[in-house]
Amino acid sequence: MKILILGGTRFLGRHLVTAALEAGHAVTLFHRGRTNPDLYPELERVIGDRDGDLSRLAGRTFDAVIDTCGYHPRIVGASAAFFAERATHYTFISSIAVYRDLSKAGIGEGAELSTVEDPEDEIVTPARYGGLKALCEAAAEAAMPGRVLHLRAGLLAGPFDPTDRFTYWPLRIARGGEILAPGSPEDPVQFLDARDLARWAVEMAERRACGVYNVVGPARRRTRRAFLERCRRVVGGEVTFTWVSEAFLCEAGVVPFTEMPLWVPAAASGLLAVDASRALSEGLSPSPWEKTIRDTWQWRRSIERPLGAGLTPEREAELLRRWKRRPGKKG
Repeated sequence: MKILILGGTRFLGRHLVTAALEAGHAVTLFHRGRTNPDLYPELERVIGDRDGDLSRLAGRTFDAVIDTCGYHPRIVGASAAFFAERATHYTFISSIAVYRDLSKAGIGEGAELSTVEDPEDEIVTPARYGGLKALCEAAAEAAMPGRVLHLRAGLLAGPFDPTDRFTYWPLRIARGGEILAPGSPEDPVQFLDARDLARWAVEMAERRACGVYNVVGPARRRTRRAFLERCRRVVGGEVTFTWVSEAFLCEAGVVPFTEMPLWVPAAASGLLAVDASRALSEGLSPSPWEKTIRDTWQWRRSIERPLGAGLTPEREAELLRRWKRRPGKKG
């Protein structure tokens, strides 16, 4: 197949390129040339801004387009409309944040979607992100009805992740010592290796599969305790975990996911307990946790830049002191 990837040089896009090439497809990249511009010199790269500059692809046709970077419904709708006569299949990378009620476990693809008050306001904030992604899905589907694959991704992990929202944990555990563990040890945890999503997305494009899928892992319910213990076994480190309650973390103003990765309060606990049975039945195969943890840790420890997510050592130590001195503590 001839595959066009919108983006392709940062995180998921890089793994999509690898998956497509390994499957024997011809890959063209369209991006602005700002992120890792020297990657893939052997591939065809078309430099441009998809917001009004897709004309550089006029006269071209593709078997599949994969859109990794759509956040504004106006732009996604225009992109899909442009490719309606130039591509057979369109994959849109969406998010499980599209769901309106994130407090419940087991959210399926048919759950009610989030909305935004002013769809024409293109400012992306955490509160508007899910609603805008839902509108992007609708815009793509309207432009290419019955030819769009909507992949609602959860937290993605693996090498090249610029967010460190997963990476914090193996690096923190490797550092050793007393570790603040958030919430309950039995809280569910979900993430997916970006390489698994990439391989499956290419396979689904090969089949011209369409529709909506939640794309998360693992294949069965796993707990935060199991995840942290697995990290400890993979990376080593002499550690103790001190479990700190949701109420304390919220009162202390700890920011979910960014300051405390893989933790959300109860009002959003569904983000880590989504139903992915439909994707799993269609061949999505999450990698063993050990592989994702090991590969991510080995990649990230060679990168000399501060972590972009997680508690700083000073903030963690302060929170642990406050937790142990809290009034009425048990034990």
